[in-house]
Amino acid sequence: MAQRRPTLADVAAEAGVSKAAVSRVINDAPGVSAQTRDHVRRVISDLGYRPDPVARALASGHGDVVELVIVDETTVFGTSPYYGRVTAGILQELAGSNAQLRVHVVDELNTAALLNRIAASVSLGVLLINVPPALAADFYRRCQRVVTMGPTVPGLPFVGMENPEGAYAAVQHLHETGRRRIAALHGPDGNSCAEGRREGWRRAIRDFDLPDISATGKFRREAGYALTQRLLAEHPEIDAIFAACDLLATGAMQALGDAGLRIPHDVAVVGFDDSVIAECATPPMSSVHQPVEAMAAAATRALINKQIADHWRVVFPAALQVRQSTGRAHASTSV
Repeated sequence: MAQRRPTLADVAAEAGVSKAAVSRVINDAPGVSAQTRDHVRRVISDLGYRPDPVARALASGHGDVVELVIVDETTVFGTSPYYGRVTAGILQELAGSNAQLRVHVVDELNTAALLNRIAASVSLGVLLINVPPALAADFYRRCQRVVTMGPTVPGLPFVGMENPEGAYAAVQHLHETGRRRIAALHGPDGNSCAEGRREGWRRAIRDFDLPDISATGKFRREAGYALTQRLLAEHPEIDAIFAACDLLATGAMQALGDAGLRIPHDVAVVGFDDSVIAECATPPMSSVHQPVEAMAAAATRALINKQIADHWRVVFPAALQVRQSTGRAHASTSV
């Protein structure tokens, strides 16, 4: 079993001094005698204690931190293109400065406790993803240096994109290529981005007089696969799929292939995000472009420059990137 990493409290207990004294020694701050300083340094060496560089920077006044809070499963954070792009956008904005990024991935049950801790020691500010609206609003009442990725509650600063317009453009494109039985794979209820894309979908099927063939699930490849299997069983006449994110779309493409259906000859597919997996799919997948890196950079820049205020927002336009997954329908598949 791996040995627990020693903490500052362990050093203080072993040395018989306060944690504040240990912190002063670590940061070469005044207020500690030479004898105590030498003693604490020996204890640090004996225990193998290594200071947290972020905490040390904050304590010494030589650095600042942007906190990124993501409510999701830790395993998903490591595999999601979206989270990787958010992180890249933040780091791009912090490059060349003393500021650092601290990432927290937490489940919903532990979110309130985490936000309480952050509110007590916030530095540059906080970027929230998937935080439930009530918790986000409560945090904003205590800490004004916060931005969410996507809208949550009225007044809370956010960076987002034209989700309804992007979804509408995707369905319009499918309709223009001759598709008439277009199914939708929606994201989870309560997610503002998913809700915006669902709104655009509903407006499009109303304008183009299309049936409402849809299913809802998490932004996961596995969900896209399972939902597509279900829709094919219930609606075998489907000739196109609009998926609310690229992960859902890749799951849909796998399910279509396993069902013996060709893309785009039998069923066309459009995703949302325009992540690297859209370009790498077989065939390359049409997708609504979401400039995630630029969005995260804009949020970070606003935090650094102290531009955040009530109702502050930056909304990026949506643009459909057309690739081979949405070729024109065969005559037999159009109505």
